[in-house]
Amino acid sequence: MQAGAKVVVLERSTEEEFGGNTRWTESYFRMKNDREVSDDFEELLVTNAGHNIDPNVIAHAASPYEDWPPYVKAHGMPDPELVSTLSIQAGPTVQWLKSFGIRFDALPTYFMTAAAPRLMPVGGGLALIEALRAYALKHGVTILYETTATHLTREQDDRGLRVQANGNTGQIVSWRAKAVMIASGGFEGNPEMLTQYMGPTAKFIRPVARGGYYNKGEGIRLALGLGAAPAGDFSSFHAEPLDPRSMQPEALVLNFPYGVLVNRRGKRFTDEAPGPVDVSYDHISRDIKNQPDGIAYVIFDERINDVPNWKKSVRTDQPPFHADTIKGIAQACGISADGLALTVKEFNAACQEGKFSPLAVDQLATIGLEPPKSNWSRPIDKPPFYAYPIIAGVCFTYGGVKINKHAQVVDNDGRPIPGLYAAGEAAGLYYQVYTGATSVMRGAVYGKIGGAHAANLVAKMMPPLRS
Repeated sequence: MQAGAKVVVLERSTEEEFGGNTRWTESYFRMKNDREVSDDFEELLVTNAGHNIDPNVIAHAASPYEDWPPYVKAHGMPDPELVSTLSIQAGPTVQWLKSFGIRFDALPTYFMTAAAPRLMPVGGGLALIEALRAYALKHGVTILYETTATHLTREQDDRGLRVQANGNTGQIVSWRAKAVMIASGGFEGNPEMLTQYMGPTAKFIRPVARGGYYNKGEGIRLALGLGAAPAGDFSSFHAEPLDPRSMQPEALVLNFPYGVLVNRRGKRFTDEAPGPVDVSYDHISRDIKNQPDGIAYVIFDERINDVPNWKKSVRTDQPPFHADTIKGIAQACGISADGLALTVKEFNAACQEGKFSPLAVDQLATIGLEPPKSNWSRPIDKPPFYAYPIIAGVCFTYGGVKINKHAQVVDNDGRPIPGLYAAGEAAGLYYQVYTGATSVMRGAVYGKIGGAHAANLVAKMMPPLRS
């Protein structure tokens, strides 16, 4: 658009709820200021690049990209080309976003303890997408709401792509496009795909906000149907701990490092406090998904009030369960009273004397308990007792299609598919533990890169295509 290309946006949602997941999030950027990413940025993305990667792949990835064999270019790992481009272009992308009137600041977060700096657009993701949409509409972009792409094919002359969609009244519409950008999110709103890739426990999860329900994975499937290489971990997702009772978007419950997490049997199943909560909540939430009925409960007592401003870590609008006895709190939760009583007794006995430092990793750990609790371990014996139910919410899925540093979708032989681009959740990047505050950032960075590359491609494709 800024480069002169004619742009049509297909948006599945209603106009009132446009913007996918970004609309509902704070849209944190893992940056220490508006020009520099965090010091650990590239290290963490590489560390979380997947399990047991073939050393042959790693060795080739250390050489210049043009020398990589096809199977390495098509490999699903977040390769050094993608990571370094994301790191280098984050600052320029923020400056570009600021040109639309978007302001960034290091505002307070809901994390009581955090390992990473976070920058965010003032007003969160909604402010981000509203500013971009306003500019787009002012400069001639057409946005078609309640319109879903259903078919994507390549023209035989490799001079474009054919897009077919269902319009807002159910009619079939189609376009011949010189370039297509897939930015339609993951598949967190598609129970069939969730179960296909994650198994039967997928039935216990739900999107963290309404925007996720619009992300049904067609964009990923359409690209795979054209031969795109898959990337990212299709069997996993970025999880957040939600109160299942709440209708609020991102109804987070993040105070579990100061209590114990138990399942329906009243048993602990994980280390609630391995370190700063912004590092650990993702995999702890996925552990919750694997418990009976996909639910857990954080149990804590009156001592929680020793944690300054602890309620900022709880974003549900529902009150905690409360009772004057352990048996009573178990009954309020509907879990095993005998199981919880034994769990709390064993936990209390494993707590040690030491200095409790609620806002810093204090290494106040249990002794002789399995699983251990590594920090902030104090007996739960001062009534009244409280509890919140927690389920795993899916913020976004990890699996998508492979892109190169220009945001071009590559096929299973590592070759760019002419005219096809992807950004955001649709472009697979993550494995294992999510590197916090990088998702909206990567969408912005590769959306900008891909848009510029596509506009340049279109400018070179003369004469104009005709429908």
